[in-house]
Order: sequence, then structure tokens, then C-alpha cells
Amino acid sequence: MFSALADPTRRDILTRLADGPRTVGELAGHYPISRPAVSQHLAVLEAAGLLTRTVDAQWRLCTVREEGLDDASEWIARRRADWTERFDTLEEHLRSRRKDQR
Repeated sequence: MFSALADPTRRDILTRLADGPRTVGELAGHYPISRPAVSQHLAVLEAAGLLTRTVDAQWRLCTVREEGLDDASEWIARRRADWTERFDTLEEHLRSRRKDQR
């Protein structure tokens, strides 16, 4: 998932989809790359669980899968909690050392 989010074009695609579903053609019109290249970006996002593509007549609609972003948010929240605890421990240690040096 984070590998999919590492690419600026893919992040921009998700930003554009935040307002609602878009066709592949609508999305492709925003980038100076070929439609097959845009489709490859969409495939990466779909494989990462960040969007879904559906067929509606001749249209291919792309929609953000918010559950996929929730997974990323949960992972980040767990890491943030770990690092906050580590920084708190470091701060206590540094205070103790400063106190001992006085």
C-alpha cells in the first residue's frame, strides 16, 4: 500500500477521486502520460486496495476504497504511538541526565 502511495501521480489520482468516482478517461486527461500508463497506475492502486474499478456500459469508473486508506491510517497511528512512547522515554532520560549534571 505504501509503495502505491509513494508515487506522486497515484497520490494525485486518489486526491481527484476524493470528490467522487471518475472515468479512466477523465483521470487520464489530467496527466502528460499515455492512457495505458494511467491504467497501470490505476492497477497498482487497485492491487493495493485503495480503489475499485467498475464497468458501467462503456465507462470504466474508478472509486476510492476508503477502507484501504483506513488500513494505512491505522498502521500510521500504531507507529506514532510507538514513537511517542520512545520520545517520552528519551525526554525523561535527558531530564535525568541534566539533573545529575547540576
